Amino acid sequence: MTTMTEASVREFKMPDVGEGLTEAEILKWYVQPGDTVTDGQVVCEVETAKAAVELPIPYDGVVRDLHFPEGTTVDVGTAIIAVDVGGGSAAPAAEQPAAVPPAAAAPAEEPKAAGSGRQPVLVGYGVATSSTRRRPRKGPDVPVQQASTAIQTELNGHAPVAPPVPEAAAPAAPAGTERPLAKPPVRKLAKDLGVDLTTVVPTGPDGIITREDVHAAVAAAVPVVTEPQIAPAPAAVQAPASYDTARETRIPVKGVRKATAAAMVGSAFTAPHVTEFVTVDVTRTMKLVEELKADKEFTGLRVNPLLLIAKALLVAIRRNPDVNASWDEAAQEIVVKHYVNLGIAAATPRGLIVPNIKDAHAKTLPQLAESLGELVATARDGKTSPAAMQGGTVTITNVGVFGVDTGTPILNPGESAILAVGAIKPQPWVHKGKVKPRQVTTLALSFDHRLVDGELGSKVLADVAAILEQPKRLITWA
Repeated sequence: MTTMTEASVREFKMPDVGEGLTEAEILKWYVQPGDTVTDGQVVCEVETAKAAVELPIPYDGVVRDLHFPEGTTVDVGTAIIAVDVGGGSAAPAAEQPAAVPPAAAAPAEEPKAAGSGRQPVLVGYGVATSSTRRRPRKGPDVPVQQASTAIQTELNGHAPVAPPVPEAAAPAAPAGTERPLAKPPVRKLAKDLGVDLTTVVPTGPDGIITREDVHAAVAAAVPVVTEPQIAPAPAAVQAPASYDTARETRIPVKGVRKATAAAMVGSAFTAPHVTEFVTVDVTRTMKLVEELKADKEFTGLRVNPLLLIAKALLVAIRRNPDVNASWDEAAQEIVVKHYVNLGIAAATPRGLIVPNIKDAHAKTLPQLAESLGELVATARDGKTSPAAMQGGTVTITNVGVFGVDTGTPILNPGESAILAVGAIKPQPWVHKGKVKPRQVTTLALSFDHRLVDGELGSKVLADVAAILEQPKRLITWA
């Protein structure tokens, strides 16, 4: 049995996802002590306050120790797994020496880190150093900003590197005939997030744009909505030691549930909510849904009433653009959005999440159907990314799937309106002067009364109802 040396132990730390989160819960370990791991192999799944993600290990070796069991919430920067990278086999758990503290192991790791050249990433494989020499890029050189890479490298278990020498910030090179250097997965990520790669400052080797560079560009472009400070809640009263576990169950509040609770309390006590209701005959809309299902343009796509309700809301926003806005408390300004990122509230086993369809206003009906299908499938599988839940402008919540008539929805923080859709049921309805059974539903629109007056909110709700009653208005009004 090979004896492991302290210098051969690498500590993999909980990485920073770059979304302002400070902790994550370990949901599941995919490896155990003694298992062999390879660079880029997923070793565990963690849940942040926004999503569940998988973490890959950034080096080869044998798992020496798992520092935390499943279900533990760990702060960012804390070592969670020790790996022997010296090529030796793992010793039994009883014979293994104590895990080397990160501070002691770091100096011995410095030579490896300096030549590693792999960019740690949260999900998927890191960016390996190119083994070939690239032709120098034309135009003035762009200084490589390595500060963020150095911090992430240390968090992922690499040795700390010397801080970069401060230098004057240089403007990015102007776009020329050269195509920005980026690997296909990074180009796809930039396309999905609407990022122009020519505007991104690269930090990878040889001037390659990395995933972190794209996310940094998104973070710089999205305005941060500052919310007023909420008075701290009183200290939780510890449950009595004698409480009856057979009659009560206490569930720790963490992860998505904790984030949702904080967001709803902040929204409810920050934005003055007003909710209006309307009951509408959607018989024609239901007939159109059945016709679209048979249309070859929608082959393979999921067509349901939510698709037409979403399109109706988008048309109503186009007719009443001032409703698509947010309140900037710090600047004392109303920010009117000229795009619609349409949020869809989704109930998942981990709690309520609200991913959104980017630039939904620019999509055709088949494109909107495709985006809705992808959003629902990703949420159901628990793979919704944090980026997919950022930047929403308005939201739809379909409480009708639970058989209820309607509700008074709470605004998603930073948004001005949310539409609740009730169950669609056959009801007696006066149609052309006669009482007939018709398909009827109730809509509820909650809006932020600081920036949406009653008249504007009423017009939006009335337009949605009018389109669902006469879906041909999707054409005449659009």
